[in-house]
Amino acid sequence: MTGLRVGFHRLLAVFRRERDLDVELAFHVEMETAANIRRGMSPDQARTAALVRFGGLEQVKAAWRETRTLAVVENIGQDLRFGVRMLRRSPGLSILAILCLTLGIGATTSVLSWIEGILLRPFPAVAHQERLVAIASIARGTSERDDVSWPDFQDLAHNCTQFESFIADRITGTTLSIGNRAERAMGSVVSANYFDALDVHPELGRGFEPAEDFGRNAHPVVVISHRMWKERYRGDPAIIGRTQMLNGVVHTIVGVAPEGFYGTFVGYQFQFWAPASMQEVFDPGGYKLEDRGAPWVEGFARLKPGVDIRQAQAEVSAVAARLESRYPATNRGRNFRLYPLSQTPFNNAGTLFPTLRIALIMVFCVLLIVCSNVGNLLLVRAMSRRGEMSLRLALGAGRGRLLQQLVAEGLILSSIATAGGFGVAYVCRDMMMLFYPARPGVTVNLPAEIDWRVLVFSAGVCALSTLVLSLVPARQTGNLDLAQTMNSSTRGVVGGRASWVRATLVAIQVSLGFVLLTSMGLTLRSVWQLRIVDPGFSTRDVLTTGIDLVSAGYGQPRARIFQDELLSRVQALAGVKAAAYSRATPFSYRGFFSARIAVDGYHLAPDEQPAAEYNQVGPGYLAAMAIPLLSGREFTLSDDESAAPVAVVNETLAKQYWGGRDPVGQRLKVKDRWMQVVGVARLSRYNTLAETPKPFFYVPLRQNPAIGVSLNIRTAVAPDVVAEALRGVMRSLSPSVGVSEVITMREQVDRMSWPNRAAVTLLGMFGGTALLLAAVGLYGVMSHLVSQSTREFGLRMAVGANPMDLLRYVLSRGLLLTGGGVVLGVVAALALTRLLRNLLYQVSPRDPWTFILSALVMVLVSLIACFVPAWRATRIDPVRALS
Repeated sequence: MTGLRVGFHRLLAVFRRERDLDVELAFHVEMETAANIRRGMSPDQARTAALVRFGGLEQVKAAWRETRTLAVVENIGQDLRFGVRMLRRSPGLSILAILCLTLGIGATTSVLSWIEGILLRPFPAVAHQERLVAIASIARGTSERDDVSWPDFQDLAHNCTQFESFIADRITGTTLSIGNRAERAMGSVVSANYFDALDVHPELGRGFEPAEDFGRNAHPVVVISHRMWKERYRGDPAIIGRTQMLNGVVHTIVGVAPEGFYGTFVGYQFQFWAPASMQEVFDPGGYKLEDRGAPWVEGFARLKPGVDIRQAQAEVSAVAARLESRYPATNRGRNFRLYPLSQTPFNNAGTLFPTLRIALIMVFCVLLIVCSNVGNLLLVRAMSRRGEMSLRLALGAGRGRLLQQLVAEGLILSSIATAGGFGVAYVCRDMMMLFYPARPGVTVNLPAEIDWRVLVFSAGVCALSTLVLSLVPARQTGNLDLAQTMNSSTRGVVGGRASWVRATLVAIQVSLGFVLLTSMGLTLRSVWQLRIVDPGFSTRDVLTTGIDLVSAGYGQPRARIFQDELLSRVQALAGVKAAAYSRATPFSYRGFFSARIAVDGYHLAPDEQPAAEYNQVGPGYLAAMAIPLLSGREFTLSDDESAAPVAVVNETLAKQYWGGRDPVGQRLKVKDRWMQVVGVARLSRYNTLAETPKPFFYVPLRQNPAIGVSLNIRTAVAPDVVAEALRGVMRSLSPSVGVSEVITMREQVDRMSWPNRAAVTLLGMFGGTALLLAAVGLYGVMSHLVSQSTREFGLRMAVGANPMDLLRYVLSRGLLLTGGGVVLGVVAALALTRLLRNLLYQVSPRDPWTFILSALVMVLVSLIACFVPAWRATRIDPVRALS
């Protein structure tokens, strides 16, 4: 208790003024002075004798502080005040150091906030997201992922004990009818437990009830988003019970989601949620709730507390094995895999994971470059303050005290830089959304999450970085030779160790800059390869758009008549070479259908369950898309509901299941329905440009009529001219039918390649920053070398060296540093660029030309950075330098 009391009083004394002590000391000095005068001394002698007796007032005060205050707290306050004054004495260097640190911390915080908001905790308002996992179906022995069928999903929910809940989710787009207007809206078909399992409570009304999972189209109810409620219904408190037309079906609004909840799809803000029983209304391909062979669920599950994903995966795999044994026709060779949210395969988390992972590594490289640069700046300042430090040491200051002072100055820098970095991160929080292609009816949602975790981690990184940076000049200061430093004739000479440290820091900057430059070059080459790759269909002269007949109230027979008339008029437009309908188009957000298949005469391996994606297309589709037909024929008008089922397969499917034989005339079974193969189409890309060749086939749209279709037009006329002509045709046929966005297939392909462009942009920003910082660091070292070697250069010129000799000498020193950094960079790049493999297409992570070009760029930049100091060296006057 005594120790606590003493500590408490010392802490209070830190905040007390020393006025009372000053008054008391002055009183005792005056009393002693008066006594000395009475002894016969003069007033001056009497006061001097009094001060001598007390031993010096400042020493008395210091002893009092030592016994009555916390010296550490007192010293920190003094160090911080002195540090601020020292920073103000060299504002240029301080501002440059702060700007560099702000740039590094801002970039680091931005990337961390994107990872937090997009990968780790992407669903605002959902608690315990660390226990959420995504579920996908995979073919055993491959990495091919697929959705999960509703019966399989139900079996997982009923048989797995390591989970709190299983949550079905399926993104969908629909036509939203409001009065006489119709717009596109993004939503989701979900299991009835969706809101309860996520612990999200509707602001108004209710979520879904268990019974709403069952019955074919039996529960036309909907929960709308808070944003839709505010913007389209003006926050009507009586919204519950009102109806809304979705995809031509009247739905009753039963709830309003809370503000800040946007659904469970990274990239989009959902506007509505419908129960699983309404799947057929929103998901093409018919009723799937009772079909184990029809995958459509994009599912999540919440693990129980304490359960790890490996334990859960083992249980899920065991259930998959039992289902395979029980349902071999649909589940042969199938397993289920769990993914953390950061790698969710069916939304933009999985798409952006490789980009953000490499961005995190690259931004830490930038931070290291920043630290090296600031370390050099602090070292320069420490060298310029050697006289001051030596004087303080000579007066009795300990080396630990000097170290504490330098650390305090570093902490001031880090505090200012951290605040600035957080400001930069706040400004850049929505930058990822700039890369995302805009689409009508889609509200992009790729927000950064600057929460306490990001702030604490970033502040810690900044504080640690600054502490390490402060120790670099402190280490040099600790090796001061007082006699040499106090000698004015040697003042300003740079010690060999300090020069070695600065050169090492510059080499680190160059090596890391080389790594970033190489990474940028590799991704840039990859994007170029993607631009020139042949997707297997025409991109420049093919337009695509959607025809909205649902909101206009068209039924199947009437829709067929309208579609035939529209197609006839479009084909008659000037400049139109071909036009055809399809249920989906390549590289669109509406996925293709997927089905289990069987090939007549093909013998299955024990674990093999053939499956392929397919599209429903109209007559002339292959010609409209400029997809070559390798054998057989395309679909015609006669391939309708009354004709025998037919199919056109692509060359990969033909080669995989028929070997070298022509499959035309052979049979293909799709969903228990045999079809005759009438043609073989050339292989195309269907979802991404980088996809591996996969089996695919086409079936006639006229044998599977649909109201919602896409129109594909091949033309040599400008897109805007055709779009305007198409709208005119639509108005003449029916003013109530709208036309979706008309774009070229090139635009559609580019939209699906946006993650690659995002990677190039981010790496370009980091690479450019690294290159600039490396150049600044090299310039600073060479400039300091010239300023500190003035006498040496003057002596060289006095004994016969000419300006070109000095120019070559300085440039060679700079190139030597650059060469060492490039060598280190090559070693580091060979190790790190392997992480880019998932972002590269037809480019090796060790591409020699990219490495060579990056090295040449680094050399060129170093020459530019060194030229000004080298030129300054040639302007030195030998007489003045040696005087």
